Order: sequence, then C-alpha cells, then structure tokens
Amino acid sequence: MTATDNFLAIDHISFVISNLEKSRRFYETVLGLRVDNSRPDLSFDGFWLTINHLQQIHLLLVKNHDPLERPEHGGRDRHAAFRVRDLSTIQQRLNDHGIVFTMSQSGRKALFVRDPDGNTLEILQ
Repeated sequence: MTATDNFLAIDHISFVISNLEKSRRFYETVLGLRVDNSRPDLSFDGFWLTINHLQQIHLLLVKNHDPLERPEHGGRDRHAAFRVRDLSTIQQRLNDHGIVFTMSQSGRKALFVRDPDGNTLEILQ
C-alpha cells in the first residue's frame, strides 16, 4: 500500500468563527447543512455540521490568530472545496440571502463565497 492509498476521504475541515448565531444561520439556513449533535463537550463553544453522513465541518469559537489580509477573490486564498450536484441551487440560495460570491475565474462551474468570518468556501459542480 502506498501512502496515498492510505487516505480514504476528508473527515472534517475546521474553521475559526467569531459568532455562533451568525455562523449557524449561514451554514444551516443559507447553505442548507445540518448540525451534527454528536459533538462532545469541549472546552470551547462551536458546532459540527454533517455533509452526506461522511464528512464534517467543525466550527470553532476560539480566538483567531490569523492576521493575514484576505484577497478579494476567494480562489486565491486558503479554502475548503465542496462538490455539489447542482451549483445553480447554491447560487440561488446565496442570492436569496443577499450574499456576495464570485464565479471561478478559470471558467469551471464553481463559485467562491466567504462565511461570516471570512473563511472561503469553494463550491463546485
């Protein structure tokens, strides 16, 4: 077995957040993800979201020690990428909530959006 064969999937991605309510509203209401109640009692607040019962996003309410400025287009920033069946559904949800996003500059069927704390999400079909 090679080292790359040992990796099966992305288990979770963690983002630092500053406001539980705003983040929960964005991820649940705007993107349509569901909270995973299996999160143990940790020494800090936050919540977990499930994608397809296989992967998770962990949102951590902790101090953000990242002072770097972020570029306007999220494709030139650190980000997590999520594949979806229908990108137009996500575009419509973002538009319905007045959330700004940019389309991929490569011409791919993908968009970039920032959550309330500036974390970049790439969503592609």
